[in-house]
Amino acid sequence: MSAASLAARTPGAAFMLGVLAVGFAAATPGFASLPNLVNVLLQSSVLLLIALPMTLVIMTEGLDLSVGAVLTLASVVLALVATASGSVTLAILAGLAVGFSCGAVNGWLVAGLDLPPFVATLGTLGMVQGVALAASGGQSVVGLPPTLLVWYGGHVAMLPLPIVIVALAYTAMHVLLYRTSFGSHVFALGGNREALAFAGIRYRGTLAAVYALNGLMAGFAAILFTARLDAGHPTAGIGTEFDAIAAVAVGGTSFERGNGWLPGTVLGVLTIGVLRNGLNLLAVPSSLHVACIGVLVILAFVIEGAKGTAP
Repeated sequence: MSAASLAARTPGAAFMLGVLAVGFAAATPGFASLPNLVNVLLQSSVLLLIALPMTLVIMTEGLDLSVGAVLTLASVVLALVATASGSVTLAILAGLAVGFSCGAVNGWLVAGLDLPPFVATLGTLGMVQGVALAASGGQSVVGLPPTLLVWYGGHVAMLPLPIVIVALAYTAMHVLLYRTSFGSHVFALGGNREALAFAGIRYRGTLAAVYALNGLMAGFAAILFTARLDAGHPTAGIGTEFDAIAAVAVGGTSFERGNGWLPGTVLGVLTIGVLRNGLNLLAVPSSLHVACIGVLVILAFVIEGAKGTAP
């Protein structure tokens, strides 16, 4: 493959990631240290678990605005069950059940009732966030069992457990999307939905399953999220949906025609992780982080557009 064709296939996130890494390494001496790079990976683990299934949602020409609220509710329920029962296993099952149920509701609204994904998931966002606030009384749920914290602070063969988890999650999602008929149907849902109908394939079931999977992964991400915070906070996950959608978009997944690329999503997540980490090291107020991510998304699309018009 020539250098020109390789550059044409490289998403804008790869260029932005390189520029940000070099820039922050020059501006902050501690950025390029091994502990900080590991910290970037750890901080990106929750976002990656959210962004991977969001890639499939967007590939179906959909959107899930509720995933941050679902993450929050699953975290609150997980923390409440853990503190009430002392059972980490029961708490994790409860968090997964909450995530899956919310995703299934979104799937029913979008695939069953034909509601626009924006409207359906916006409504779900409000309902789920309200339940999280009511269930927690608007307060953080603390006093979690120490064994739950191992999910974020533990190690496997000297590797941080969250990194191992996201590596396994990526592998499973990669196989699902690129090696199964389900993945082929996901591509077709965004690229040629009519062809699925003509072939006699019940695409509504696949579409509903994509949203259910998105919710289930949010429930799984809530395990790491809760362990990292050592609490279940009723508003802590709000805004995660913006980062996830931005990561998928920056990574090169199109909002139409079913074009998606999971490795690009990983690059997008790492780009946002590096950006947030570098801004923290530079003591940039957190209120400006979202604005910087917005600029990042625009720049990535400008780069994509420039590559598309290059001779």
